[in-house]
Amino acid sequence: MKKKLLFVCIENSNRSQMSQAFAIMLGGEGVEAYSAGSKPSGIVNPKAIAAMKELGYDLSTHDSKSLDEVKAFAPFDAVVTMGCGDACPWMPAKRFIDWQIPDPKHMEPEEFNKVRDFIRDKIKGLLTELGV
Repeated sequence: MKKKLLFVCIENSNRSQMSQAFAIMLGGEGVEAYSAGSKPSGIVNPKAIAAMKELGYDLSTHDSKSLDEVKAFAPFDAVVTMGCGDACPWMPAKRFIDWQIPDPKHMEPEEFNKVRDFIRDKIKGLLTELGV
C-alpha cells in the first residue's frame, strides 16, 4: 500500500515543494506525496523550479496550495513540517515530523542548491524509515 506524505511550510513555494518532488522522484509508485502552506504565496519560486530542473524534475507543474486544499487526502502516514513551528496547524496523520530547514527563498543558487540537496537526503532517510 502506498504511503501518503504531506510536506508543509509557510508559503508552499520552496521547501515543501522540493520535498514533494523528491518524494515522488525517490519513492516512485510507493508514495503519494502532497505539499501545502500555512500561508501559501500562490506561486512556486522560480529558484526552486530551476534547482529541480537541474535534477530532471519539472516543478513548474506544481501549484502553491493551502492546507485546506489538501485536507481531503488525509489521513497521512506522515506530515512533515519544515520548521514553521506553530504556524502549522494539525492534520490527521500517523506521524508528525518537524525538520528544521532554512528557508532558501533569498539565497543565491549555490546556497539554494545546498538546501535542496539537504532536503533530498532527508527524504531518502524518511522513505527508508517508512519502508518505501
